[in-house]
Amino acid sequence: MSAQKAKASRKSVPKKKRSNSDGAKAPSGAVARREAQSAAAPSPFPPIADYAFLSNCHTGALVAPDGAVDWLCVPSFDAPSVFGTLLDREAGTFRLGPFGINVPSARIYEPGTNIVATTWNTPTGWAVVIDALTMGPTRGEDKVTPHTRPPADDDGDHMLVRTVLCLEGTVEIELVCEPVFDYGRTPAEWELADGDRHTADASGAEVTIRLTTDMAMGIEGNRVRARHSVEQGEQLYCSLSWAEGLTSPQNIDEANARIAATRRYWRGWLKQARLPDHRWRDPIQRSALAIKGLTYMPTGATVAAGTTSLPETPGGERNWDYRYTWLRDSTFTLQALHYLSLDWEADEFMQFVADLEPNDDGALQIMYGIDGRRDLTESTRDDLFGYAGASPVRVGNGAFDQRQNDVFGAALDSILLHTRRSERLPRRLWPIVQSQAECATKVWKNPDQGIWEARGEPQHYVSSKLMCWVALDRAAKLAAIRGDTDLESAWGATADEIKADILEHGVRDGVLRQHYDTEALDASTLLAAIFGFLPGDDDRLRKSVEAIADDLTEDGFVLRYRTGETDDGMSGKEGSFLICSFWLVSALAIVGEHQGARDLMEKLLSVASPLGLYAEEFDTSTGRHLGNFPQAFSHLALIEAAGRIIIAERLAEIS
Repeated sequence: MSAQKAKASRKSVPKKKRSNSDGAKAPSGAVARREAQSAAAPSPFPPIADYAFLSNCHTGALVAPDGAVDWLCVPSFDAPSVFGTLLDREAGTFRLGPFGINVPSARIYEPGTNIVATTWNTPTGWAVVIDALTMGPTRGEDKVTPHTRPPADDDGDHMLVRTVLCLEGTVEIELVCEPVFDYGRTPAEWELADGDRHTADASGAEVTIRLTTDMAMGIEGNRVRARHSVEQGEQLYCSLSWAEGLTSPQNIDEANARIAATRRYWRGWLKQARLPDHRWRDPIQRSALAIKGLTYMPTGATVAAGTTSLPETPGGERNWDYRYTWLRDSTFTLQALHYLSLDWEADEFMQFVADLEPNDDGALQIMYGIDGRRDLTESTRDDLFGYAGASPVRVGNGAFDQRQNDVFGAALDSILLHTRRSERLPRRLWPIVQSQAECATKVWKNPDQGIWEARGEPQHYVSSKLMCWVALDRAAKLAAIRGDTDLESAWGATADEIKADILEHGVRDGVLRQHYDTEALDASTLLAAIFGFLPGDDDRLRKSVEAIADDLTEDGFVLRYRTGETDDGMSGKEGSFLICSFWLVSALAIVGEHQGARDLMEKLLSVASPLGLYAEEFDTSTGRHLGNFPQAFSHLALIEAAGRIIIAERLAEIS
C-alpha cells in the first residue's frame, strides 16, 4: 500500500553511472539539468498497467503484451526473481508467441479465472496463447513451500504452463527462455536432459528449473530457443517447473489438463463468493480474483503487491518492495472478504495474524514477511537499471521496524470484524486484543511517522490518533462480547479521551488536518468516516470530506497529501493514490453525497488497466499507472467503496 515506505537503505552499494534519460549531452558551458521524467516517455519498458498478472497463490508472474514473462520469483512472491526484465532489460525473460509479431490482437482473462488468453493475428494466420500458473488437487505434503495452515483440497502446482492453438492458417511460434537468477545476477547454465531436445534444466544461484515442451529446443549460451509452425487446429505447449522432482506435463494433453484443473479451481473458488447482481459485478469479481491471487496459501498472508521497486515517481527514487504483509491492510482485507462471504480466506488471514511474533513490548510490527518473519532488512540492487531508469531497486523493506501507532487499530478492528462474523472470539486472539489495547493506551499521546511512514520529524498525526481510538473502541466492544465489564469501561473511557483530544487539537476551521501543527490536508483523515469516528451527519466530517474533494485532488483523483506541504523526507512529485480516491468514494457515500460517490466510482473504474487491474497510483497527466502492481490495497478499497454505494442503493429501493 502507499504507506509502505522503506527507510534509507542499510546497505550502501556504489551506483553505476547513468546517462541523461534522453542520452543527450549537456550544451558546452551549461549545467546539466535533468528534466522530470514523464510516465509516458518513450521506453522499452511496457506501461505498468499493460501487464497481465498470473498467480498460483504461492507466487505471481507478470506477462507483457508481447507474450514475455518479465517478472517471476520462485518458489514464492518474496523469493529472488528468475525473470526480472521488469526491472532491467537484461535480467531475464521468457517469451512464447508468433515470431516477429509483438502486438497481439486481444488479451483477456478467461472469465472467472486468473488465466490469460492472448489472441494473435499474423500475415499467415491466427493463434491463441493460454498462460497459467497452474493449480490442481493437493498431492501430498508441499515440500517446496511448506504450509502452516491446513492444506486445502487444491494447491499450486509450482509450474507455469503455456499452450498455443492455431485457429486459422499457419503461424510460426517462437519460444525464448532466458532466466537470470537472483535478481539478474546469475545467468542460467542450461543442460538438455539426456540429450532430449524437449527437456532442459536451467541452474543458477542454487536454484534449478525445468523447461519442457513438444518443440525441439536448442541451447544458445544462457538461453534456450525453439521455433515451430502450427497449422489450423494444431496445438503445442511448454512448461516451466520448480516443483518437487521438477514434475512437468509430458505432452499437450497433460498440459491442457493442468490448465483445465486451474480453470476449475478459480471458478470453483469464485462460486463461494457472494457477488452482487450489479453493474459493477465484473470489477468486483476481478478485484476478488486479484486479492486471492495475492494471497500466500501456505500461511494465509496477503502480499501488498506482487512486485518490488516499480516507481511512484517516473524515473525517481520512490521505489519500494511490497512483497510483504502490512498489518494495516488487515482490516480492509477482512472487510472485503467478509463482504463477499469469503469467510475461509478471512479466517486463514486471522490465523496468520494470531501466529505473528510481537515486539518485546507486545506491539505487533507494522509489517511481516509472508512466512511471518520479522526481519525484512533492506538492501539495494544497484546493478539493475530499474523500471524505466527508476532507481534504486530495493529488496526488503526498512520500514519493518518503524513505530507507527495506527497498527493497533488495524489489528483490533480486524479481530472485531471477524468475531462478529464468526459469532465467537477465539481464545488465541484475546491476548492480542489485550496487548494491542495496552500498547495503544501507552503511546497514543506520542508523535510518530504516520500512516504514510514519512521520513521527516515525528508529528502528532491525526490518522495515528484516530487509529488508536479505533483500537480502544474495538477493544471495548470485544471486552463486552467476552463479558469483561471492567476492561470494557476502562478501554471505552480511553477511547473517549482520544476522540476529545483529536477534536480539540486536530481540527482547524471545522476540518480535520494532517497533524496537530499544520493546516495541511491528508487523505488519511477520510478514515474518520470509514471507521465511524464521526457520524455521517456530523458537520466536521462533511467539511473534511468536502475539503479533500475540493483541495486535495488532481483532475478529480485524490493525493495522499501535497508533497510541498509535508516533510516526508523524499524528493519528487507523486501521482494520485488510487486507494485514497476509493476512500473518498466511501466517505462521500457515508456523508450522503451518493451521486458524487457514484460519479467518482465510475471515473475510477474507467482508468482500470486493460485487464481490470490497478497499481498503487494514477498519473492524471498521462493516464498511466504508477507503483507496484497489482496493488492489493487498491482492489480492497474498490470492493469496500462499491459495497457502500450498492448497499445505499439497495436500501433506497425499500425506503
